[in-house]
Amino acid sequence: MSILQTQAILFGLSLGDALGHPTEFLRLDEHSGIKERYGEAGIQVPPNPALYTDDTQMTLALLEGILEVSPSADDDTMMQAIGKRFILWARDTKNARAPGLTCLAGVSNYEDGLDWRESGLANSKGCGSAMRVAPLGYLYQHDESRLRHVATNTSVITHRHPTAIASSVGAAYLVKLALDSVPIEQWLGRVLAFTDGMSDEFYRTLLRVGHVLSWGSEERALKHIGEGWVGDEAVALALYCALKYPDSYVKAVQRGANTDGDSDSIACIAGGIMGARLGWDAIPSDWVARCENRDLLFALANQLEEARNAN
Repeated sequence: MSILQTQAILFGLSLGDALGHPTEFLRLDEHSGIKERYGEAGIQVPPNPALYTDDTQMTLALLEGILEVSPSADDDTMMQAIGKRFILWARDTKNARAPGLTCLAGVSNYEDGLDWRESGLANSKGCGSAMRVAPLGYLYQHDESRLRHVATNTSVITHRHPTAIASSVGAAYLVKLALDSVPIEQWLGRVLAFTDGMSDEFYRTLLRVGHVLSWGSEERALKHIGEGWVGDEAVALALYCALKYPDSYVKAVQRGANTDGDSDSIACIAGGIMGARLGWDAIPSDWVARCENRDLLFALANQLEEARNAN
């Protein structure tokens, strides 16, 4: 793998997030909704500057925690480093972009002294743990069992619901499949097999993707899958965007950003996957130029590659 691949993943998810940020709480067709504000095609480019949300902030915090120790660190060492970074994120004055309540509650529980294995909310299946795992698909591309294990651990610190855990594992695994150049028509079956037995709910939601791929109306298909506020729907919607536009990073994240639901999370997950699949050249240079914290993203991409090569 090259540094361009890590850049594509981090900028891919960050710019997808930034594209979906303005539309997160808007519906497509209602008064003052997405189409009324941006036209029939919806939002097409990220704002300038392209400010990302808690999705990218937590992705970077998770990555920084792993980089502080090692991708091969034992569970407690790694999760304590990630937990420290999550606390810093929760305290940061820039954390004012509609952060997920479950993420905040889980981090608060951890900061109050609960073990990371118990700090996550057992009844929440929100998408907050699935939105932040793209780097795991890169770090553990060639170690599936480790990928599953670390994705599970990084979920339970905030989200202990089985569906949230399966969603985190599935989202990271889709990045691995993209990096492996697995034919895209195999992705749905492969991720279902990889997460088999983890959550019946996750399994059933992903099956909806196969049901709607041939539908003529993308908007009707998206509504059938869900709105993405919960992990299984967010991953399924991101997968749908990738399967509909397998050769276009831009079209895939545009589709994710123009939905009735959690647009930034859907486009963020899809953006990381499509960055892994298509690489750096697929991401418009003018989008990169307007991305928030570009220097930090470039630096972390370098460190991400170095960490994988060292393990």
